[in-house]
Amino acid sequence: MRIDPRDGARQVWAAPNDERVTAMGRLLRRHELDELPQLINVLRGEMNIVGPRPEQPAIFVCLREQIEGYQRRQWVRPGITGWAQIHQWYDMSVDDVRRKLAYDIEYIRSQSALEDLKIILRTLPVMLLGRGGR
Repeated sequence: MRIDPRDGARQVWAAPNDERVTAMGRLLRRHELDELPQLINVLRGEMNIVGPRPEQPAIFVCLREQIEGYQRRQWVRPGITGWAQIHQWYDMSVDDVRRKLAYDIEYIRSQSALEDLKIILRTLPVMLLGRGGR
């Protein structure tokens, strides 16, 4: 992604047709390959394959103040894919975040190796065919 000088130092949510994304970035994003570098974080034990998506620190603080229980997402390690990601795409509003939070909490309550496998299998069509939370 390019840095948009209009944004300055503030952190900005990504958007489906984000102007900051380069041509190569669009190709990588279309097939969800922009997430592959996060495998390094998984190997380091900092992330899981499945779990709530990590949020930028400044955005997390803002959302924690606006949405009751938002910090409950932190009860488990973040993941590359998750229950919320196969049901819903980019957050465009605080209401979108609330819906994703409900999916994340549902995942945390039912977390198991079998549930993780189901989520991974349901992520593949999203990656390969662009089907799912879009």
